[in-house]
Amino acid sequence: MIRGMFTALFIGLLGAVALVIIVSFIRLERAIRRHTYRPTSIDVELPTVSVCIPARNEMHAMTECLERVLASDYPKLEIIVLDDSSVDDTSVLIKSFAHAGVRFVDGRALPDGWLGKNNALQGLLEEASGRYILFLDVDTTLKPSSITRIAEQLLAHNLPLISVMPQREDGLRASIFLGTLRYFWILFMGSDKNPAVSAATWLVSREKLLAIGGLTEYKDHTQPEIEVAKALDAVNGSQLIISNKDLGVSYEKKWTSQVETSIRLLRPLFRNSLSASLVVFLLCFVAIFPIASLISFVVLGNIFGVYLASIVLLLTTILSLRYFKVAWRYGWWLGAIHWPYVVLQEAILTLVSIITYARNAVTWKGRPIRNGRRSKLFFER
Repeated sequence: MIRGMFTALFIGLLGAVALVIIVSFIRLERAIRRHTYRPTSIDVELPTVSVCIPARNEMHAMTECLERVLASDYPKLEIIVLDDSSVDDTSVLIKSFAHAGVRFVDGRALPDGWLGKNNALQGLLEEASGRYILFLDVDTTLKPSSITRIAEQLLAHNLPLISVMPQREDGLRASIFLGTLRYFWILFMGSDKNPAVSAATWLVSREKLLAIGGLTEYKDHTQPEIEVAKALDAVNGSQLIISNKDLGVSYEKKWTSQVETSIRLLRPLFRNSLSASLVVFLLCFVAIFPIASLISFVVLGNIFGVYLASIVLLLTTILSLRYFKVAWRYGWWLGAIHWPYVVLQEAILTLVSIITYARNAVTWKGRPIRNGRRSKLFFER
């Protein structure tokens, strides 16, 4: 009797997990198809672009970032780097590129109510003179043709803003295998009302951005690029494109930096502690339950249960591989082995994000985030 109830419960829960995985796969697949980069060409004169890079303690990545930007084939480029009160030699390094045309901007003191990066982006906006502004994170790297292709995509679709989800293509490194699911959530949660936007690389019309007051209205948002995209969406729309070999936008980010970013973003992403806690539970359940069920059914000798648990594990692996294939350029197939770790890590990071926000202990590049507003996303539709 007890054994039958146990079996029925496990089979029912496995069916629920399978349904969640199938729905998630369909949603992810639609997002990938919608946002996959497809080369386009236009027969118009390319506009001026200001590449604007906010930097704070970025000695480890600044040289490669600037060298990649300077190697761009884009014909009308202005390069501005704002040093946001770095305590290392980032400012010295930036100034060493002055001979190549890189303009150094000394960041202003952080005004009350502003988050550090938002203030840096606003400062860069005020300094830029290009018709379009390409906001670029220091740990994002470009190929010579990347800026041209991003601009062509924006102009071909008549968009006020376009952003790029970068790929990891730096080989098989621990920071990849221990990576977080940041871009999975961007793809999974994007919609017409809440556009999918990547903060790593986004090209926006300077005129239109100034028309909505720049970053002023979003000075304390943890993801201001989403709010900018939503504000501009009311007119012409915005678009995310997933980088690939042709587009050539990639990134390198240490595991510790990925963890810090996730703690800062996950709690706001899910709106409140209740919904975030639900996500923690679901992630743990998806990562552990199918494997635990398979082991249990093998021990009990329940062939049907073994088959069902194996199918659910296969479905989960397929979902993981579909995401890893667009997130990584190399070694994505290894996701079939380590996806349970990644999912469990995401659950733990979400829980840590809940706790640290409750304790007002979240930081961003060493600065506290006390009352940062959150973008309305998946759970607020």
